[in-house]
Amino acid sequence: MQVYVGLGCRRGCPADTLGSLLDQTLKAHGLPLDAVAGLASIDLKQDEPGLEQLARHLKVPLLFFSAAHLAAFEQRLSHRSAVAYQHSGCYGVAESAALALAEHFAGTAQLCVTRTLLADASLALASAPGVGG
Repeated sequence: MQVYVGLGCRRGCPADTLGSLLDQTLKAHGLPLDAVAGLASIDLKQDEPGLEQLARHLKVPLLFFSAAHLAAFEQRLSHRSAVAYQHSGCYGVAESAALALAEHFAGTAQLCVTRTLLADASLALASAPGVGG
């Protein structure tokens, strides 16, 4: 199964925090690191070195989506955060970005791991049933 990783983070969140969150989440769900097909976040995070470093380390694409694009996924979120909306214009960056990335590459997607938190980062995983998993 391929999974698509959505990430949210505070400014300056280091790659090792993001990587630790990813490793812990994958292990908790019995998924290998090579199941990761790509990373995504909101376009407000395009200049975050931690995201770029993690994508380079994993050798996977990193895509960014606008708040308007991510808003289309609001009804499919497990959690809607008013705080996230205040900061980004999106009710859930990690889950929305995971769904947007999975649908960008593989068609209709669903969350397979809802929002998980560690320190200054959030992560969610989406998959596209019938496509690589």
